[in-house]
Amino acid sequence: MQGRIYDDMIFHDNGPSEDCLYLNLWMPEQHAVGKLPVMIWIHGGGFAAGSSSEPRQDAGNLSKQGVMVVSFNYRLGIFGFFAHPELSQESGHHASGNYGLLDQVAALEWVHQNIATFGGDPDNVTIFGESAGSASVCALMASPLARGLFRRAIGESGALFDPDKPLKSRIEAEKAGVEFAQTAFGTASLEALRALPADRVLAAALKLPHEYFRPDIDGHFLPADPAAIYAAGRQSHVPLLAGWNRDEGNLTKLLKNDAPTVANYAAHAKARFASKANEFLALYPAATDAEAKRAAQDFGGDIFIAYETWRWLEWQLQTGGAPVLRYEFDQALPLPADAKPGEEPTAPHACEIEYVFRVLSSRNLPWRPEDHAVSELMATYWINFAKTGDPNGPGLPRWPAYNREGGYQVMHLRPAASASPDAHRGRYEFLDRLWADR
Repeated sequence: MQGRIYDDMIFHDNGPSEDCLYLNLWMPEQHAVGKLPVMIWIHGGGFAAGSSSEPRQDAGNLSKQGVMVVSFNYRLGIFGFFAHPELSQESGHHASGNYGLLDQVAALEWVHQNIATFGGDPDNVTIFGESAGSASVCALMASPLARGLFRRAIGESGALFDPDKPLKSRIEAEKAGVEFAQTAFGTASLEALRALPADRVLAAALKLPHEYFRPDIDGHFLPADPAAIYAAGRQSHVPLLAGWNRDEGNLTKLLKNDAPTVANYAAHAKARFASKANEFLALYPAATDAEAKRAAQDFGGDIFIAYETWRWLEWQLQTGGAPVLRYEFDQALPLPADAKPGEEPTAPHACEIEYVFRVLSSRNLPWRPEDHAVSELMATYWINFAKTGDPNGPGLPRWPAYNREGGYQVMHLRPAASASPDAHRGRYEFLDRLWADR
């Protein structure tokens, strides 16, 4: 069940339904004798929208390189993340709210128990996801309920460490659930709420920001704040490959509706960061209007997705011995035939999905040879990592580990792919200090 929240989501299925907990399985038509490595995909959508039936997530082409791919649905929005005292009381764990994440654990358990029947290896499972799916991977690594159900993890643009959207405690989430029910339906009785038609519940929930119903620190799936779990090294210590896209950001995060000029940029920086404005401007420099636009976009991307994904990589690096790898997706999409004059090619949020799944044809764009080359490169890296924990292989540009000794190498995914030391580490450390001081 969900509303029409994101225009870029197109589904094979006939529409939302409460009867949604299904999974899909792809495997190569022919493969060598033996168990196939398994990749489990978790779709994004802000925990409010999405489905495993999107054409851009069809995994038939990905599986041809010798892996089995599983994707699944999980409950969303109010149906997946509604907390209530009576739900907590009846749960047996004194917890409520994370039903969508518990669906994910159930899918992983199904794979662990059944995938060998289909030729998959339950002891060689990689979980991967994008946006809320990437945040889910982060959450599953933090949860004791998922321990041992996967061996490796891939995160594409997202984690659970957004300082501007901290997770609610169970008590706070229960309070928010009761307030919603009282306001929307005039009752907080669980019996009365369960008697309501699903469409009516959805319609009321869609009047709120879609972030209203999201994961909470329930004491069961998440026994503590994920930040505390990772900082203490209590997460799953599995190899992690994660990163984000070059153009995740929106310049309005800093400039609001003002034009991207050097003067406006400096004024907003001083208003927002006060005594730290000069430090900010040194890390996000802009001497021209074009540079001001780019810097504002970079900052918007950092506070939207890059910082929290960086924080995830850093904690995994600092508290465990498993390999960590980082990427930046730099391949700008080709402009559509109806592009507006002056429109610039970008690599925005979620645009890498078609590349990873080798299904550029799922989107009507004038794809170029270089796009297909990047798609093949990414798919091969992802599959190599799922097979062995190392993305490298014959004929591929070398992807070094992300660590201090190597200068925090970042793999830039583009036609002439190459790795280089992180050029923007100072930005994330600045944001880290900024939010730590709150």
